[in-house]
Amino acid sequence: MYFTLAVWYIRICNIFSTMKKLDRIKKIKNIRIHREGTEILLVSLLLLLLINVPLWYFLPSFVVLNSIVSIVTITIYLLMVNFFRSPIRRFQGDTDNIVVAPADGKVVVIENVYEPDHFKAERKMVSIFMSPMNVHANWYPVDGVVKRVEHQKGKFHKAWLPKASTENERSLVVIELPDGQELLMRQVAGAMARRIVTYSTVGEECFIDQHMGFIKFGSRVDVYLPLDAEVCVNLEQRTVGNETIIAKLKEK
Repeated sequence: MYFTLAVWYIRICNIFSTMKKLDRIKKIKNIRIHREGTEILLVSLLLLLLINVPLWYFLPSFVVLNSIVSIVTITIYLLMVNFFRSPIRRFQGDTDNIVVAPADGKVVVIENVYEPDHFKAERKMVSIFMSPMNVHANWYPVDGVVKRVEHQKGKFHKAWLPKASTENERSLVVIELPDGQELLMRQVAGAMARRIVTYSTVGEECFIDQHMGFIKFGSRVDVYLPLDAEVCVNLEQRTVGNETIIAKLKEK
């Protein structure tokens, strides 16, 4: 009897183990390379081969040196691949009056601030800082219609500094929700980020699950909410783009 129970226990454990492996495989299949990284990764791969192949072909006796160069260049390339990964995500749940995290990262600011570019009034701001290790694709945080798109030149302070929101290179997108409320999302460049890509165009409909843009190499995203919005995240909390609910809006 005990032997039979042990056999069944082992079988059940194997089933759960197999399910976990299948889940991991599914997640891997749902990860692709973002279009913003395709050209860069192809050129970088060519450089990787141009550096390593001649070393091993013409200097085969320099094993230690060649190995160090190969390890360093391959590691850098894999970090670039990691940076440009673009997981396929679908928000699960009702999107009415819900604000979803537009990016992977860490919440670095939750406070009421004066927004000088569009509202010219006080708004509740939630800022998410993306390190070079995070996914850098940006999603629309709400369903609505794009009312304004504007790129603003600026400096390249470290992205987590408060002044980065108003002084750094940045892109502004204003979205009008179905009930007439407006939400402002700002992509902010950082000390390493030198290019902000925004796909939004004025007048187009936008939806949660849809990519809004991409920021290359370290940055932050600010979301300006109505003052009566209920913030659903805490400082230092990690967010998952297009999955974590960062706020709930009051019905109008």
